[in-house]
Amino acid sequence: MRAILLGWLLVACAGVQAAELTLEDYARQSQFLEIEISPTGKYLAATSRSDEGNIYLNVIDIKSNKIISVRHFTGRDSIGSIDWANSERLLLTLVRDIGALEQPVATGEIFAVDADGSNARMLTGYRADNEKTPAQVINYLPEEDKFVLIVTSTPSRRGSFSLVKRLNIENGRARQIARAPMRSSGMITDNDGIARMAVGEDQENDNEMVLMYRKDEKSDWQTLRRYGQRDGSFTPIAFLPDNKRVVGLSDTQTDTKAISIMDPETGKEELLAHHPKVDVAPQFSIEDGYLKEVIGASYEYDLHEDVFFADIKDKTFSGYLQSLKAAFPGKKIAINSATRDNSILVLTTRSANHPPEFYLFDTKNNQLSFLLNGRPWMKPELLAETKAVIYKSRDGLDIHAILTLPRDKKAENLPLIMLPHGGPHGPRDVLEIDTDAKVLAQHGYAVLQPNFRGSGGFGRSFLQAGYQNWGTTMINDMTDGVMHLVEQGIVDKNRVCAYGGSYGGYAALMSAVREPDLYKCAVGFVGVFDLNLMYTDGDIQERQSGINYLEMAIGRDQVQLDAQSPIKHLDKLKAPVFIIHGEEDRRVPIIHANRLREELEKRNHPYEWLVKDKEGHGFYKPENNVERWQKMLAFFDKYIGETEKN
Repeated sequence: MRAILLGWLLVACAGVQAAELTLEDYARQSQFLEIEISPTGKYLAATSRSDEGNIYLNVIDIKSNKIISVRHFTGRDSIGSIDWANSERLLLTLVRDIGALEQPVATGEIFAVDADGSNARMLTGYRADNEKTPAQVINYLPEEDKFVLIVTSTPSRRGSFSLVKRLNIENGRARQIARAPMRSSGMITDNDGIARMAVGEDQENDNEMVLMYRKDEKSDWQTLRRYGQRDGSFTPIAFLPDNKRVVGLSDTQTDTKAISIMDPETGKEELLAHHPKVDVAPQFSIEDGYLKEVIGASYEYDLHEDVFFADIKDKTFSGYLQSLKAAFPGKKIAINSATRDNSILVLTTRSANHPPEFYLFDTKNNQLSFLLNGRPWMKPELLAETKAVIYKSRDGLDIHAILTLPRDKKAENLPLIMLPHGGPHGPRDVLEIDTDAKVLAQHGYAVLQPNFRGSGGFGRSFLQAGYQNWGTTMINDMTDGVMHLVEQGIVDKNRVCAYGGSYGGYAALMSAVREPDLYKCAVGFVGVFDLNLMYTDGDIQERQSGINYLEMAIGRDQVQLDAQSPIKHLDKLKAPVFIIHGEEDRRVPIIHANRLREELEKRNHPYEWLVKDKEGHGFYKPENNVERWQKMLAFFDKYIGETEKN
């Protein structure tokens, strides 16, 4: 087992040695992305990235340890994901560089190819022979070799209904077997491949979440539950093996997301696992390619934790996960794929201080074998150390944050970059590698990533506390984090800057407006600078669901929108500003950057400018991120670097 892929990996990883990580190392995208073992354990399918950025599919015969086929696409097409449809045939999803954007976008095309590279066929999308509609697989039907279930939809047709179809993976012919009961719905199938649960959004009724159910394929769809945009809800994940109960994530009975089992016939829920401070996620056992039983839960607060239930049936699979957790303390473990009999598992491990690594676990012999590192040049010993911290806001809330410190400096009187995340409602910063934070810390800066109120993962009350408070209490939470580090003696109060992307770019500038004597500079990357523009420009306001969201998140009150728009308060600003944007950004159009520049120029306020013409909401091309970091570091060094220390 230990010899698997050895020769291939020695070639692929050749030359990976470094004394110090460069900006190019950080900007370089993962070399290895996905590894899937075939149902019988005969093959490994792996996607890898060439130096030119193309994604290749390599299929390796495990017994001979030889690559038996290679597949890649030309032009703007590339591979998005891979999955085994049966023991010999793979399904690939395609992505494409569309229009002016450098970042690939899913096309809805599904491509099939045998392990040896033969019988290649486009199954869905405009280049397919039969099913011309974009699609995604919702059930691989492990007990069938020739069919999978897909959901098709037509993005160009506003409000079109999704269709569930049975797709022949050999010839691409598809037969409709169900129609979504509402527009823009996601479908959940039972273990017999019957679509029996649907989740949709009622845009005409303030984005109500609608949960629908049918007893069997001959029954009519019934509305099971409707949840308001601010209400708790049950989000289904999978039917349990009895095909009667459904496991999902729910905050109908708790403030944070809990693991819950619903009986759709009665609508009643049974709570399985709950944490009072953070959301939890289920740990499943796998049998014959299906999710079988909820055997535990995982969550992340000050550390990443996994807990396993005692009263379960599948103690064998639970034992596998528990032994793996013991083998990788402090790391997150995910099972990527497994043989049909669970004799071999493919897993990844990762943490905030270790890049993803792939392993094979031979369950029969209890043998673990290292395969490869997704970013082999990123040596853990070269990375700045990241950990979670908890502090109190001025009004008493516990605020969770991620702190990254330089590895070669004492944690005293350091210059600080306050780095808020985007979103802002829903996302959160977690204990995984953040390249921005690692780059800044490697160059001598402490980096604080606060999960301010409004962030996801800490309960519905915490999330909703951020609504219409983008520029007030959310900013207070960030400032309170900075002052916590100052009081701890970790940070020099006279050397603090703010930087962020999207909402984080807004928050960086708004923080400098609100606290003009604290922040010595601010960097706004694809940032929102005028809340009023969110109702007139960008892709959020193009959909009714987006308008509903904006009315909830920032409100319609003109006085309030102006009060919380940093561009309206630039006379209070002392910090120099660095504006970074993508010319093709549709989420936050460049009008935000242009307007800010105009207002700064009127005031003769110092600013710097970096715009890339083929980038969107964030930079994708490695060379553009290298340039961004180079100029940001020079900007920070100018205002809070060692030469500026008082």
